[in-house]
Amino acid sequence: MTRRFIEPGWPAPRNVRALSTLRWGGCSKPPFESFNLGCHVGDDADAVAANRAQLAIALPGSAPVPWLSQVHGAAVVEAGQGGPLAAADAQWSRTPGIVCAVLTADCLPVLLCSVDGDVVAAAHAGWRGLMAGVLENTVAAMGVRPERLLAWLGPAIGPAAFEVGAEVRDGFLSSARPDEVSAITDCFVPVAGRPGHYLADLYALARVRLERSGVSSVYGGGYCTFSDSERFFSYRRDGQTGRMASLILLH
Repeated sequence: MTRRFIEPGWPAPRNVRALSTLRWGGCSKPPFESFNLGCHVGDDADAVAANRAQLAIALPGSAPVPWLSQVHGAAVVEAGQGGPLAAADAQWSRTPGIVCAVLTADCLPVLLCSVDGDVVAAAHAGWRGLMAGVLENTVAAMGVRPERLLAWLGPAIGPAAFEVGAEVRDGFLSSARPDEVSAITDCFVPVAGRPGHYLADLYALARVRLERSGVSSVYGGGYCTFSDSERFFSYRRDGQTGRMASLILLH
């Protein structure tokens, strides 16, 4: 890990480059200090452009990033093919030099690659996207047998900090397969003194949905954007704040 990046600890092929950015090392002013990569949060446009230019330098060939207009849904596009700011929450690519990227500040970024190094993908998986099937759709779009895929769970709000209402728990349970009910129930811990409120584990929910898709080689997790203000932006913690990026490409 460098000052600006986390690199996944996973057995990806050598031609796969992946990273997740941290909040420091850029030029954005408070409350976006300092390596904010989101242009939709109210930050100065020139500062965001400068930060994005710094990010490109860290990528093979200074590859440009086809950013998405993320809508907390389940749509998946081929990176670079959906037009500027395509409305989607995941993108995939088989073309070397084409970046797949998502922005987060508590939602879960999921990076995927094939063990053969011929396809990569990035998904933005908040609870709405997970419930809607963004990971299942991403795996299907990659077009390889799921047992040939690796997944890495990047920085997201942790299970000790992510409080949700009963409707979120009920939504996941109502769409659960019979063999998933026990695991999904375990993803929600009642909040003491707050009936109908639960602490939700995004990482565990993502593992359930990846397993549903046939992806069992899953790495990462264990971060908490909410509690680690030194490294991460968090919308739940700060309200107006910046965005980190999680990116993957073939080279």
